[in-house]
Amino acid sequence: MVETTNNTFQFELVSPAKKLLDTQAYQVTVPGQEGDLGVRKGHASFVVTVRAGVVVLLKTADATPERVFVAGGFADISADNCTILAEEAVPVEDLSAEALTAEIEALNEKLNIEDNDVEKVRLQNAIVITQEKLNACA
Repeated sequence: MVETTNNTFQFELVSPAKKLLDTQAYQVTVPGQEGDLGVRKGHASFVVTVRAGVVVLLKTADATPERVFVAGGFADISADNCTILAEEAVPVEDLSAEALTAEIEALNEKLNIEDNDVEKVRLQNAIVITQEKLNACA
């Protein structure tokens, strides 16, 4: 068990690829389906659906925020823990606006020539997620 200070809690961010973060946190802002949610030690327990957006981590009250893009998932929150199970997680600093813009253009081109309805939905979802990544770069 990790030793905690009086004002921090255990935070984990996990994607199918790997555990991205496992650290003590002062505050985490979660992009919830119903709006952004601030989590601190002692928060009420519940599970929330996470939308595509940016998780903001403060390890201490005066720390520089760490920003991680997540492509949806779930957050399990309790008084001493917050675990986000994300479909995809990428540090915002690793995102390239230029590459994402090119990816959106390529996805739109594929969408314009696609005949299969299922594939169209998949492409539309990919465009939405990629646009949210681009928004995170701003």
